[in-house]
Amino acid sequence: MTKHVKVQKTPRPVLPAYIDYKDLAVLRSYLSVFGRIVPRYYTGISLKQQKKLSLAIKRAREMALLPYTRKG
Repeated sequence: MTKHVKVQKTPRPVLPAYIDYKDLAVLRSYLSVFGRIVPRYYTGISLKQQKKLSLAIKRAREMALLPYTRKG
């Protein structure tokens, strides 16, 4: 008979309660080296947090605080 093994889930990363588009240090940590938004299955954040994060990144791109792509 096999023993049941409990699998521990990794804890979700803690994001600030309000994700601000001006907080570039937090936003850059969720961008890939190519400047794309990292998907949820890599970051481990919830769907609600991912939507707020992507909206903040898109706002920062519109304000030219973050680049749309990396430099060539």
